[in-house]
Amino acid sequence: MRALVVLLAVAFALESHASDRIVSAGGAITETIYALGAQDALVAVDTSSIFPEQAVALPKVGYSRALSAEGILSMKPSLVLVNADSGPTEALSQVEKIGVKVVRLPNEHTVEAAENRIRVVGSEVGKAEEADKLIATLRDDLRVASESAGKPETAPKVLFIYTRGGGLMNVSGKNTAADAMITLAGARNAVTDYEGYKPLTAEAAVAAAPDVILVTSKGLESAGGIDELLKQPGLALTPAGKAGRVVAMDDLYLLGFGPRLGKAALELGQKLRASPGLAQK
Repeated sequence: MRALVVLLAVAFALESHASDRIVSAGGAITETIYALGAQDALVAVDTSSIFPEQAVALPKVGYSRALSAEGILSMKPSLVLVNADSGPTEALSQVEKIGVKVVRLPNEHTVEAAENRIRVVGSEVGKAEEADKLIATLRDDLRVASESAGKPETAPKVLFIYTRGGGLMNVSGKNTAADAMITLAGARNAVTDYEGYKPLTAEAAVAAAPDVILVTSKGLESAGGIDELLKQPGLALTPAGKAGRVVAMDDLYLLGFGPRLGKAALELGQKLRASPGLAQK
């Protein structure tokens, strides 16, 4: 009953607010809003919205998959932009029933989804022309990344490890954001016999025989740095471990598939090819 009263109170308040108040629930969505120059309309974001730095200072409405109608409506939004898998569904349905427009955006780890997100956000915030330019830049960067890659048969094998310390080490197989980024960067995923993530084992690491180990910056920090990371099961026995070839990149930049996707793929490819002993590949 109390929740209903709160929702009704907010509904009355919504009648008087301006029509340019946006709540964004998704790191790539928020980043896109800034890239399009529409950030002045942002009134709140979710906890995954960590880039650019200005977004961190905005009020939070929780995590993208654990939103509350009350939290969103308290910001008196006219538009709510969320990922396709944001939720819970009931909370977003409540927001829509109040009369607030909720737009669900694709968040698959593909170039097509990244472009569609930019295009839709641009349309919703009145920045369609800017969206077209942003997509063109993304495509140009991806083209350069592809042209810079070596021959497929000599492309470095990359093992992506997701870690947050405390002994949690998961390795990416196929059909993950990391897998897609490795491919876009002109490299090869060292693990192709399963989809998603599985815990790191010494046997699997040795069998994968990666040329380079890829981690996120926060993951490497939580692991205690490169030396500590390479103490994990089997990693020191791999070609990457023996040569100390570990590449780290910012979490959202590497895996977010936002408007910087093209630049991230280009930079990842450069970092991989610049790894010690791999310059000739």
